[in-house]
Amino acid sequence: MKIVYYIIFVFWYLLSLLPLRVLYVLSDLLFFPIYYLFGYRKKVVRKNLTQSFPNKNEKEIKTIEKQFYHFLCDYMVETLKLFSMSKEQLKRRMTFGGVDEIVQKMNTQEKTFCFVYLGHYCNWEWIASLPYWVPEDVLCGQIYHPLYNKAMDKLFLRLRNQFGGECIAMKETLRRIIELKRAKQKTIIGFISDQGPKWNSIHHWTNFFHRETAVFIGTEKIGKQVDALIYYADVKRIKRGYYHCEFKPLADNPKAIPDFELTDTYTRLLEDMITHSPQYWLWSHKRWKRTKEEWIRRQQQEAKK
Repeated sequence: MKIVYYIIFVFWYLLSLLPLRVLYVLSDLLFFPIYYLFGYRKKVVRKNLTQSFPNKNEKEIKTIEKQFYHFLCDYMVETLKLFSMSKEQLKRRMTFGGVDEIVQKMNTQEKTFCFVYLGHYCNWEWIASLPYWVPEDVLCGQIYHPLYNKAMDKLFLRLRNQFGGECIAMKETLRRIIELKRAKQKTIIGFISDQGPKWNSIHHWTNFFHRETAVFIGTEKIGKQVDALIYYADVKRIKRGYYHCEFKPLADNPKAIPDFELTDTYTRLLEDMITHSPQYWLWSHKRWKRTKEEWIRRQQQEAKK
């Protein structure tokens, strides 16, 4: 694993030394084999788009589809660039709004945590540069799902940790948050919550792009336990290679909000953001592979045991 890791690291690092304008040429060249030759997950993307936008015709769906694959190639070279991108360059290309408000609330309301809902939208890897925008006494963390390939997992951890934040494995989330609470460490934690939970982790369904969709509730559940500020990350691609993330408040006192309401609100906001510019969401994942009918059937079988 170490040999594979170092081979990939050296190769990616050397590529990252190329200027972004050159990497974007590479991105444009990558689009043709990925879309036309290999058709990477094309059936999944087409099915997701068609079912999510039933009012769009085939031509409109194909246009979004091609835009998505163009962006996917950009995302790959932009992530590659992180291996050698300077702090100044990244702060110029990935900007944030609402950070001062979060820090002020944490100080005046004596809050230890701020939880931020995120989606696989725009370049979520660049959002890991948030530590560049917060005071030194505030820790930034992100919940992540470890990759099956150990070498790739190590590489992405290296990328995400280089900005001064902390990657927290999904299974370690509660334990680590309790540790940070005991230490009274002010922390902003990002939760990417648009993945499909496993069968035994499904506790709530919501309407998302015209389908009953299983969603994670950990953000609001843990947020209520530790009395966290709850925010939503509204992300926009300003132009190629430039993004802005605006943190928008959802709750200062999550305990006062009925169960699942925060999760439903986040889902609506995510859908609105995607609908505005659909090409920037990760359509290549099988997000609706778990149906409510199958979940009910499994629940009934479990009850009979």
